[in-house]
Amino acid sequence: MPSRRNMRPVAPAPSSPSACAAATRPGRALVKNVKLFSHLANVGDTRSLIIHPASTTHSQLEEAQKIAAGAGPDVVRLSVGIEDVADIIADLDQAARSVTSGRH
Repeated sequence: MPSRRNMRPVAPAPSSPSACAAATRPGRALVKNVKLFSHLANVGDTRSLIIHPASTTHSQLEEAQKIAAGAGPDVVRLSVGIEDVADIIADLDQAARSVTSGRH
């Protein structure tokens, strides 16, 4: 399993509104393409959950505020549930492949 450090973005956060909008698309597409995960912001659920905070829970903030809050355009938050680990990994893998291949 990758360390938390390896899961951080490697590129600096975009600074212009158009760049922020472009950076938001992959995160939103990943959320759209998962099949096992529920698109919810619940806490303490037994199901695996996924959310794109920049376009949902933090959408009312300015871009700089989102980034300062850890909810930049490239952030997707996961809450892993009790489903089989292989199913969870497979779902994230297929969603990530669909985003990177442009099939979102």
